[in-house]
This record gives sequence, C-alpha cells and structure tokens, in this order.
Amino acid sequence: MRIAVLGGGHGCWAAAAELAEHGHDVRWWRRDAEAHEALRAAGAVTVRDHRGTRQVPVGDADGAIRPVTDLAEAVREAALIVVPLPSTTHQDLAGRLAPLLTDGQVVFLPPGTLGSVLFGRAMADAGNSAEVAFAETGTLPYLARRHGDTEIVISCYATRLPTGVFPSRLADKAFGVLREAYPSVEVAEDGLSGALMNAGPIIHPPLIMMNAGPLEHFDAWDIHNEGTQQSIRRVTDALDAERVALREALGYRAPHFPLADHYATDGEEWMYGRAAHEKLTDSGDWREKIDLLSHRYMLEDTRLGLSLLVSVGRWAGVPTPVAHGLLSIASAITGRDLYAEGRTLESLGLAELSREELAQLLVEGFES
Repeated sequence: MRIAVLGGGHGCWAAAAELAEHGHDVRWWRRDAEAHEALRAAGAVTVRDHRGTRQVPVGDADGAIRPVTDLAEAVREAALIVVPLPSTTHQDLAGRLAPLLTDGQVVFLPPGTLGSVLFGRAMADAGNSAEVAFAETGTLPYLARRHGDTEIVISCYATRLPTGVFPSRLADKAFGVLREAYPSVEVAEDGLSGALMNAGPIIHPPLIMMNAGPLEHFDAWDIHNEGTQQSIRRVTDALDAERVALREALGYRAPHFPLADHYATDGEEWMYGRAAHEKLTDSGDWREKIDLLSHRYMLEDTRLGLSLLVSVGRWAGVPTPVAHGLLSIASAITGRDLYAEGRTLESLGLAELSREELAQLLVEGFES
C-alpha cells in the first residue's frame, strides 16, 4: 500500500521506518529539504528497538522510504496519509492538504485532539468535496526518540489504538485501510470519541505543572521517572475520571482506556500493552530539558488538549474542575489565556450546535 508520512518529529521517523519494514511504499514528506539530506547520504534509517538494530533503506529510486519535499507528490495516490505530528501543526497543514486530497484517502492523526474535524472543515472551506476519512486515535503508535541524524530508537509499540473516524459514515472503509498499516486499531464511535481517548492531555499537564520547580531548576529532569510521585498520580487519576465521565455523558461506550492501566503491571492491557511505564522510564530517553513556555506538553497537550476537555464539558454540562484548574495554572505560568488560544468547540465553530446537530455532523461531515 502506498502511504505518505508527513512531518519530521520522533513519531514520523518511527512511522516511516516501521511502515517501510512492513512492505509498504512509503513517501516521507518534510517541508525542510535540508532535513532529509543526512538520510539521503546515509542511505538508510537506523532503527533500534527490542528486536535489535537494523537499517531501513532510504532513496529516491529503490529505497523502502522515499524522501520528498513536495506535499502534492507525497500524497498523490496514497491510500493512507499518516500525520504523527503535534496538533499544534494541524491548522497550517490542514489548509495545505485540503485541496490535494482525493476520493477514498484516509488521513490518520495519532493523536488528533479533534483534528479530524479541523481537517474536515478545511476541506469544506477549500471547496473539495472528495470522500476523505479523517481518523484519530489516543496516542502515537510509538514511544520513540531520535538519536542523531539517522537513528530512531523505539522503546515501545502500541498494541491497542482506539480510533474514531470523521465522518463516521466512512468508518468501515477507513478501518479497512487503517488495519493494513496498523492492525492494532480498535473502533471508537466517531471523531469526538477518538479525541476523548487522547492520553496526552491527561498524563502531561499534571506532570509539568506539578514538577515546574525541578524543571526550571535542573538542566534535565525526567517527569516520568522521579517526577511521577503518588500525589501527582492522584491528580492524574482525578483528571482522567473527568474525561471518562465526559465520555459516558456523551454516550460513548467502554473501554475508556483509563490511564491507571498505563502504570499497572497487571489488569487491563493499555494502549502500549502492559508495563509500558517501566519501558519508558528504563529507556532514559525522557530525561530532558522542558521549557514550560515552549514545550509541546504545554502548547499541545495543555493549551489544545485541556481546553478541548473543558470546552466539551461546558457544552455537555459535565464539570471538569481539575482540567479547568490545571489550565488556569498553565495560563498563569505562561502569561497567556490558553483557553482563548485553545482547540475548543468555540474555535471550531461547533459550540452553538445542539447534541442532535453535533451527532449528525460527526456522522455525515460538513457536506451535510
């Protein structure tokens, strides 16, 4: 299957390498032409994971991964377009991608923060009436970090990916495509259900806000290792309970993938399988400098992710005091109104819809 991978983040490297290893025809787009030059020169991406170290060929002619810098070339005839980028990139990319998409394509946003609706609106605004499905899931399919110019280290692969499709009337066809690339996808009801599976806004905001002192004091700090203490876990559990209550109030069914399962060594399997937290901390790759004003945990998971939870809670009449409190603290830390900047039902133009109208939109899409 021809697949386009868009972007240059850690997850993009992992996606390009894994999908090529599985025999897919991968075109890897980055807007920065120089960013691909080291890979072209090396002729391969070095992958290191639990299976060892190996090379995945890169080249314009016979490589398993073909680097491209023209977006139209990347997505042309691609059955699946994978966008493992932070949701902070969605607004710009949606506008660039909207006129290029064609009937039958599937755009996969892992995770999406309701990016599926944002991309769908961009297509409608561009006057593109092609039948395109936008899918979003609860986490990246990989825990990965890039080492140097040509190596990606993958600490963990997702074993369960709860995924919603917008518009949901295209879900059956979309899952047929998605499962060729990611057999671990599981059906969530629609794009909003997929968005409310996003683990990033649950795990990261408590960790960065409650570790703000060490993060500013030390040159590097691992929020997932020594930064994960029981008091922080209790806040995370309370925040996740708000997410689950919101899903239940909207009629979305279990499993809700509670974050507590991520930390457990037994019980229900979470998105990264069992004992995933230990794999993450054992890698040492998350001991890093986090700038609270610019890091994606603040600008993506907090500004966009928490604002979405608060917004949907207000719309549905479901209290989200922990989410609201963390968002208020984050706004004080950054000196910015993060809710006003956030990805909310207001910013998406959906806040005035009734439940019935939003339900119809999630099924039919903007053409309705």
